[in-house]
Amino acid sequence: MSTRTPEAPPSPPPLPPEPRRPGTAAALVAAARPRQWVKNVLVLAAPAAAGVLGDGDVIASALATFVAFCLVSSATYMLNDIGDLEADREHPTKRHRPIAAGHLPVRVVGVAVVVLLVAGLGIAYLVSWRLGVLLTGYKLLTTAYTFRLKATPTVDIVVVASGFMVRAIAGGVAVDVVLSQWFLAVTSFGSLFMVAGKRHGELLNGGDRSTRPALAHYTLEHLQFVVSMSAAVTVVTYCLWAFEHPRTSDIPWWGLSIVPFVVGIMRYALLVDRGQGGAPEELVLRDPGLRLVGLAWLALFLGSVYIH
Repeated sequence: MSTRTPEAPPSPPPLPPEPRRPGTAAALVAAARPRQWVKNVLVLAAPAAAGVLGDGDVIASALATFVAFCLVSSATYMLNDIGDLEADREHPTKRHRPIAAGHLPVRVVGVAVVVLLVAGLGIAYLVSWRLGVLLTGYKLLTTAYTFRLKATPTVDIVVVASGFMVRAIAGGVAVDVVLSQWFLAVTSFGSLFMVAGKRHGELLNGGDRSTRPALAHYTLEHLQFVVSMSAAVTVVTYCLWAFEHPRTSDIPWWGLSIVPFVVGIMRYALLVDRGQGGAPEELVLRDPGLRLVGLAWLALFLGSVYIH
């Protein structure tokens, strides 16, 4: 009687290769979140509206202001990631950030924060002492947000929205342009509209309350109210700004720019209602409808300023 040799069990499938660990320089660049720098284009809004971007000195000051905000905001993101380190490690997507993933030692990030702050604030004070004070105040506010204010409902929205408003104001301060009351109102409530939409998207998609503790205090109905209210005020103040602006040609450019502006607000509100407002800076660039109305508005806006 013959004995049959048992077959060997099949070998397990090979494990996928470990993802390549990025170098320190690449990890620092990723931690700086350069994709967020698009927000800092707001520093060009006031000089553009004043029609002074054709001046070489103005362009130099505006670009220096843009760089200063990029450096300081990157320092803010890194500091925030240090503060949220443990919570980020438990998050399904944020755990891949360089600091949470262990690609960057906290000590190295701390040194980078200091270097970025010194460079950013130094550039701001070189442009104007007023800009330096404004950017210093902004940094103090964002630091308070990182370690305290982001846990307080309503305050967290107002603080984040104020960051957009500070950028718009900084552009005027840097080039010594007088900011109208309607410009400030549009930027203030427009910022509130976008940030409330961001929180609405985060809550609708089950945002992580460990890194957004204020989310536990919000309801979708309340955030929808804030979105609707701020959108309405933004539209009204933009109309007042457009109609009161001095007419520079036979074509009512400012008045015509109201149409794509309102359509853009409506389109963004629709996307917010669908839960897509979680990353407004990416949504504006990714959505074809917003890109189209944005380009139409920009053409009419620049026409109102530079075509006589």
